[in-house]
Amino acid sequence: MSDGTPGLDRYRGPEYRRLLAAARRSLERTGGQLTRRISIPAPDDAERKAIIGITGVHQPAGTKRMTVQLTELDAALSRATGLDLAGVLAVLGEPLRNRPAAAASLAAARAALTATAEVSSLNESCPWYRTWLAGLTRDGTITRLANTGDTTALGQAVRVLEFLAARPVDAPPVALPALAAHITGDTKALNHGTTLATVIMRALALREGITRPASAAQRRELWDLSDVIVDDLASRVLVLNLAAQGDGLAEWLTGAARYGTPFQVTLHQLDVHPIRLRPARIFACENPAVLRRACTELGPACPPLICAEGQPSTAFHKLARIAVASGGELAYHGDFDWPGVAITTRVIDRHGARPWRMTASDYLLGVKASDTPVALAGDPVPTPWEPELHETMRATGRAIYEETVADQLLADLLAGWF
Repeated sequence: MSDGTPGLDRYRGPEYRRLLAAARRSLERTGGQLTRRISIPAPDDAERKAIIGITGVHQPAGTKRMTVQLTELDAALSRATGLDLAGVLAVLGEPLRNRPAAAASLAAARAALTATAEVSSLNESCPWYRTWLAGLTRDGTITRLANTGDTTALGQAVRVLEFLAARPVDAPPVALPALAAHITGDTKALNHGTTLATVIMRALALREGITRPASAAQRRELWDLSDVIVDDLASRVLVLNLAAQGDGLAEWLTGAARYGTPFQVTLHQLDVHPIRLRPARIFACENPAVLRRACTELGPACPPLICAEGQPSTAFHKLARIAVASGGELAYHGDFDWPGVAITTRVIDRHGARPWRMTASDYLLGVKASDTPVALAGDPVPTPWEPELHETMRATGRAIYEETVADQLLADLLAGWF
């Protein structure tokens, strides 16, 4: 179909197709320069005659390759159509892309995004942050953000991470929509699936030394570690014999303690039904198997026991704060593996807890009692409450889980050891 440009129709024929395609590639690669030559391998007879018509140089049939100077092609098209080479290519296809200019623009946008993240104070103080930023650069995430023109997501991610890092350990938890609104003005900006939430999840996983979350529960737990609440009904802590004062939740806890019955407390319940605790010695463990045995074997005689069920939730931390604020003492026991040691350190630092059976000698007793050796995995972490434990675990190379030492823990509970 003609577009009204005189003489243009002839260049729509198949004899010019490869020639003009090669011209387009050259001009886009060089930013429109006409200084190059293009060539057509194994031209058929129609292509050979078309090129002879442009160059004025005869080539015999069977020529293996024919070459055309772009300036010659440009001049021929101008004479025939009144349009230069770039104009003809735009009419016949689409406007030329200036690839060097696009590459320079992309590089500038990438550099601007990277600079936004590098100026954060976290870049100086936090190795995990530098690892996160390097990973975003290495896997092309920053390039994709620059390519799509998303100039805000990375900066907003940095602001979220800075906000979380600056929060005092005793600050109340923040709801995910409230955090999103505070940083971006959009309550849904941190919902799963957004670019912003995805890059933040990567950073938080690195900060905690865990793999990236792959399920809704894992994402919720990762936010929970930063006291960001995705679902206050899903944030829970398992308790046994924790009698309390107050209405609602306190009554339920006291009733459960009377019968030695475990009770799941949600963050929502702690928020809606404030409780008061008498000063008491409160034990805390990592694995629900320990609490289950305490329930079965000790029943109502077991002293107050709370269970983190792995990574402590915001509900766990809130209940621990309530206990400590009432004058209670918290003793914590965890798994003798590197994640368990890291959790123990956080609980001690955050709540002033005392380590419960978390010494090198306790670890070695567990090693002797274990029938199924499990190798320590992951990067070693320090044990500041007893550096000897760190060295002993590294030298022994065995992981000891709470179930293995549960007999000693139950003996302590029965004796009220602290």
